[in-house]
Amino acid sequence: MNKYLRQLFTAVVALFVILGLSSTIIMAVRANALNNDPRNARSLYHQLGAYRGAILASDGTVMAKSEPVNDAFKYLRTYSNGPLYAPVTGFFSINQTADRGLEASRSMLLNGEADSLIWQRAKAMLTGTTNQGASIETSIDPKLQQVAYDQLGTRDGAAVAIEVNTGRILAMVSTPSYDPNKLATHDTKAASQAYNELSAGQNSPLINRATSQLYPPGSTFKTIVASAALETGDYQTDTKIPAGASYTLPGTATQLPNDEAQGDGVNGQISLQEAVAWSSNTAFAQLGVKLGASKVSDMATKLGFGSTITIDGTESTGTPMTATASAFPSDPTDDKLALASIGQGDTTATPLQMAMVAQAIANNGKLMQPTLVDRVRAADLTVLSQTKPQTMANAFSKDSADKLTTMMESVVTEANPQLAIDGIKVAAKTGTAQIGTDNSAIDGWVIGFAPADDPQIAVAVLVHNTDVYGSLAAGPIMRAMMQEALQQ
Repeated sequence: MNKYLRQLFTAVVALFVILGLSSTIIMAVRANALNNDPRNARSLYHQLGAYRGAILASDGTVMAKSEPVNDAFKYLRTYSNGPLYAPVTGFFSINQTADRGLEASRSMLLNGEADSLIWQRAKAMLTGTTNQGASIETSIDPKLQQVAYDQLGTRDGAAVAIEVNTGRILAMVSTPSYDPNKLATHDTKAASQAYNELSAGQNSPLINRATSQLYPPGSTFKTIVASAALETGDYQTDTKIPAGASYTLPGTATQLPNDEAQGDGVNGQISLQEAVAWSSNTAFAQLGVKLGASKVSDMATKLGFGSTITIDGTESTGTPMTATASAFPSDPTDDKLALASIGQGDTTATPLQMAMVAQAIANNGKLMQPTLVDRVRAADLTVLSQTKPQTMANAFSKDSADKLTTMMESVVTEANPQLAIDGIKVAAKTGTAQIGTDNSAIDGWVIGFAPADDPQIAVAVLVHNTDVYGSLAAGPIMRAMMQEALQQ
C-alpha cells in the first residue's frame, strides 16, 4: 500500500511541477508573444479598452488621442489630420499590431502598462478610476510639417528637417501617405480591407519613405567624399583636382560625363569648391578613387552609414522606431568606387540619413542622435522622462565643416540662385540620381541648412521617380521649409 501511495505522491508532484513550468512559460517567457497574438481576444479587448495617452506636436497640437465610444472596446483611437502625421504616429488598429511610428515605439507608455507607470496603475485601482496612459510630446513643428507635406503634394517622396544643435526632428513627411483613422475603426472587416489595400505592392503608403526606404543619394553624397578629402589635410577649398568633360571608369569602356559644362574645369582641372558648386561627376569620381574606398567608407560610417539608426523607443517601451541602415559598398573595385563616390551604383541612403549629414556639417562636424520625443508625461502631468541631446559621433573637424559650408554656399550663389532666400545665407547640395531601366528616371535630392552663418535647421528632401534635376524637383521644397522655420 505504501508503495502505491508513494507512486501516487510522485505522480502528483510531477504534475504540479509540469503545471508550474507551463504556467511560468505562458506567463513570463511567452507573455509578450501571446499578448501580441491577434487571435488573443482577451488581450485585444484589454488593449482597446485602455485609455491610451495622446501624441502631441511641439506646440501641443493633438496628433492622436483616445475618445470614449459606446461599444465593447470603450475607446476609439482618432488621428487629427491623419495623413499629415502618419509617418510620426503610425497607427493603432483593432486587427493589426502597432508596428511603426510612436504608437509602436511608445506603446507600453501610451497604454499605461510601462513599469514607470506602476504607481499610476495602483492609484487607479485603489480609487476605482480608469487607468490612463502617458502622453507623448514630440518635437514635430506642425507648420513646418504642413509646408513639407503640401510641397511634396501627390509626388512620391520624403522630407526631413532636423534642429541642428540638438538632433530634434522638426518635420518628417512621407508621400503618398495614409489615414490611420481607417485602420483604427472598430469595424474589423473595414479595418482589414483598409490594411490589405494600403499594404499591397512595393509602393505602399504605409512605408515611411523618410526612414525605411533606400535610394541612391546622387550628388548629395559628394559632401561625404569632400569631407573625407578635407580630413586628410591634403585638400583645401582651392585645391585643384582632376576633372574633365568625361571620365572613363577604371577597367571599363564606360564614359562618365558631367551634367554641367562648368563641372569640366579648365584644362582638366577644377578646384574642390567649384567641383562641389557645379557637382562635377568627373572630379568626384576620380577623387573617390584617389582617396580609396577605406577613407570614403570610414567617413560614411562616422556619419551613420552601415548601421540601423534608432529614432525612438526601447524594448521596454515597445517596438523601437528605427531607420534602415544606409549603405556604402564594401571593398568595391575602382570602377564601382568611382560610381559610389558620386552617390550612384551601390551607394544607398534614407532621407533621414542625408538630413543627418547636413546636420553634422552645420554642427561643426558633430553628428547628433535624431530624436522625435521631447518628453513623456503621466496622466497627472508628471514628467516621466525628458530627452536630452546626445552626440552620435564627431565625424570631422570644425575646420572641415567650415570649408564644407563655404563650398555648399557656392552651390546656391553660383549654380542654383533659385534656392537663395533674401537676407539669409543658405548652404546646400543638390543631387540627381539616375534610376530605372536604362536610367530613364531620376531621384531628385537636395540637402542643406540655414542660416549658413548660424545654422538652425538642416533639411533633406527626396522626390522619387521624377523627370527633372534635384535642384528643380526637391530644391523648392527645401527652400519653402527653411523659410517657414526661420520666420517663426
